[in-house]
Amino acid sequence: MPKTISEKILGEHAGRDLTAGDIAIVDVDVVMAQDGTGPLAVSRIKKMGFSKVANPTKSIFFIDHGAPSPRKELADSHKVLREFASQSGAKLSDINQGVCHQILAESYVCPGNIVIGADSHTCTSGALGAFATGMGSTDIAVGFALSKTWLMVPHTIKVIFYGKLPAGVYAKDLIIYLIGKITADGATYKAIEFSGSTVESLGMEERFTIANMAVEAGAKTGLFATDTITKDYLDKQGRPDGCYRDIFADDGASYEQSIEIDVSKIEPIISKPHTVDNTKFVRELDKTKIDQVLIGTCTNGRLSDLAIAAKILDGKKIASWVRLLVVPASKDVYLDAIKTGIMEKLINAGATIINPGCGPCVGVHEGTLADGEVCLSTQNRNFKGRMGNPESFIYLSSPATAAWSAVKGYISDPREVLV
Repeated sequence: MPKTISEKILGEHAGRDLTAGDIAIVDVDVVMAQDGTGPLAVSRIKKMGFSKVANPTKSIFFIDHGAPSPRKELADSHKVLREFASQSGAKLSDINQGVCHQILAESYVCPGNIVIGADSHTCTSGALGAFATGMGSTDIAVGFALSKTWLMVPHTIKVIFYGKLPAGVYAKDLIIYLIGKITADGATYKAIEFSGSTVESLGMEERFTIANMAVEAGAKTGLFATDTITKDYLDKQGRPDGCYRDIFADDGASYEQSIEIDVSKIEPIISKPHTVDNTKFVRELDKTKIDQVLIGTCTNGRLSDLAIAAKILDGKKIASWVRLLVVPASKDVYLDAIKTGIMEKLINAGATIINPGCGPCVGVHEGTLADGEVCLSTQNRNFKGRMGNPESFIYLSSPATAAWSAVKGYISDPREVLV
């Protein structure tokens, strides 16, 4: 029987034939938790009577949400993770390394893997052809201890992006448009397979952006078939021989539904407060003044994202009332942005550079908004209070829209400068 990507990967890891709706115990390749969820996972591991992790080389604790710690309570949580990683043999990614989802893609995940993480945006690694999904800390504790988990095989929605991307339109616009179309719960506990001629032409960093936000439509995972672009990325990262493999759905695989989207009709788009599916094209907005712009995070903090922003900001200055925060997704991204001159252009335009991590996005530290303030951000969520203040307002956009808006001082269409 022809299989979807999810059915193939989960069946392989269960050692038996599986189809959508089946429940199975599967072997896990990569397990991770971060400093917000990791301490509870450690507590559960110990309560179950384990002192070691089953697969030390692919069990990672990340310190990225408060990196470095902004207060005593988080410092204590960091201490728990550092000590347990040392005692158990697990890997530790400390405050200087970057965001968990970026590091997983750079260094740990291979096509065909099952990846589970105590963070909802673990689905980012689906861009590499892995079944990657977020879970609660207790489920992740079992994954650390046994390298196994149980899953119901999700039904799959096939999304076909076709056509040529217009100027000023990027991967972030595609995924925001899709979420606006199917709503924030339109793919609840479904897998989304992204395909089509547009997808085939996207670079890995753009694919990561799309996979990252699959969960914002409720999806269990978001998946891409692998190809030469995947292989080239893994080779560039210095990944070992045998990491790459062909991952694809069979011809004739059964999908719950197929959605076709002509990308030539998409324009720069934003998500308005306080839900990701509250979408509008930028040109449809009334003049919306902004106080802060955030470019970065696990959604759009990669080198190509910073390069787009630098291209727009080169030789310009941000509006006098705007604070522009830039957060590289990882140490390697940060270094590459320095070497290529991207960081200098951003700083000269007025940007404040923040240590690679999640701080502003989750409202833990750095960039908390005041009452009534508006932030335009390249992150993945704009929920009420997401950036630390429930009396503030978050809009989501691509790095291009964010950068041009920082110059203008209100949400603005990047086609004004790019066309």
